[in-house]
This record gives sequence, C-alpha cells and structure tokens, in this order.
Amino acid sequence: MFAPQIDVQRHQRSIRNQRLVQELNDQPHDVAETRALVSEITGQSLDESVEIRLPFYTDFGANIKMGKRVYVSNNVMFTDLGGITLADDVLIGPGASLITVNHQFDPEHRHDLDLKPIQVGKRAWIGAKALILPGVTIGENAIVGAGAVVTKSVAANTVVAGVPARVIKTL
Repeated sequence: MFAPQIDVQRHQRSIRNQRLVQELNDQPHDVAETRALVSEITGQSLDESVEIRLPFYTDFGANIKMGKRVYVSNNVMFTDLGGITLADDVLIGPGASLITVNHQFDPEHRHDLDLKPIQVGKRAWIGAKALILPGVTIGENAIVGAGAVVTKSVAANTVVAGVPARVIKTL
C-alpha cells in the first residue's frame, strides 16, 4: 500500500516538473531566474555561483544535486531518475546527456527500468555532446572529450575521448 503512494507522488512531481521545465525553456530568463526555477525543479536551493544556460532538459529533475560553481551549458539533458550528483566546479558542455536509466534486456521485462546513479567529481569537465551512461562515475579533475560515449567510470585526473570512451591522457 505504501509503494503505490510513492509512485503517485513521483508521478505528480514529474508532471509538475515537466511544466516547470517547459516554462523555463519557453521564456527568456536571466541567470538568477533560471537558477530559481531549476532550484524549484530539483528541490534543492542552488548556490548563487551555479550557472545554467537554456534550454535545460530533465525527465524528472528531483534527483539532480549540484555543488557550487557548477556550469551547465545549453541543451544539456539530465535523465535523472537514478540520481545525478555534480560536485563543486563541474563544467558541462553544450548538448551533453547524463542518462541514469536503462531498459532491461529481457524482452518480457523491456518496459522495466534499471536505475543507476551518475557521480561527477570536483572540477570535472564534460565536453560538448558527450554521453554519460548509467552507473558511471567521473573522477575529480577528469575530462570527457566532446562527443565521447562514456560506458565505464573515469578515474580522477584522466582524459577520455571516443566511442566508446577510452583513456587518452593522464593529467
């Protein structure tokens, strides 16, 4: 009996947040107004140092956590049902996608979801149009090259690039 109430609450939050995302992206907003609306979507009071460029996309929004001095460029997609945490000083380039949701391989359960969180460490930089898949951790100071598809966790102080992403340099 308790679980369905949680699902109803999640569904209601999702519908509310989708309206807020649409409002956010349909009208011009300054940095402070954008931060306030994203704070409402995430349920987290974002630090004044956080800057988010529009359009901003999320499928749920309530499972995104952002540290201080985070910069999110335009057209970034957060699929956050599994949880996304951005530590202090994270940079995310335009068109990047952070995806915490996957469908099961078994055709009988294809509509069931597997949720795995994404963690992005301090001072990490995710390049333009990079794709970060479920369960990946990006270590402190790591760099994900533009267009990379990150299927495995990235160690701290490492640069990865390519499809699938592979280590190209250690900082």
